Amino acid sequence: MNAMRASTDASIRPSPDEMDRAIINKMQGDFPLLDEPYRAVADSLGISESELLGRLQGMLDKRILTRFGPMFQVERMGGAFVLAAMTVPEERFDEVATQVNSLAEVAHNYRREHAMNMWFVLATETRAGIAEVIARIEAMTALPVFAFPKEREYFVEMKLHA
Repeated sequence: MNAMRASTDASIRPSPDEMDRAIINKMQGDFPLLDEPYRAVADSLGISESELLGRLQGMLDKRILTRFGPMFQVERMGGAFVLAAMTVPEERFDEVATQVNSLAEVAHNYRREHAMNMWFVLATETRAGIAEVIARIEAMTALPVFAFPKEREYFVEMKLHA
């Protein structure tokens, strides 16, 4: 199952309608492990699978959602993840965001009011993959990437209700 991603050029974030809210609330936990999970979720919401998928893509396009996809304990599978940051010149921010977001290894990307104004999470299939992806980002953008590996892990389940 591939993660869906929002396009980076949307600037207006409209409010979700009632069905979008129901979808957001339904899809935050206990995702069905079936051959056709989206059909099962759609059925439980009283809509078709194609409407569900269309609404998910629509929320991504409108930036109501910035990402939709599974979250894995990548380290338990031999992979790695790291929080990373960059200092991006304002005039290049959108360009660099598009470059960084083009990589499948980028899970989340956020603008911050800080000297390091772009923060993102990298997840790779191997520990060595982190350094490889950082090198690719630096080569693409001509900007340094600062990696912040976790020191301790905490589990906090957070469900957002729309």
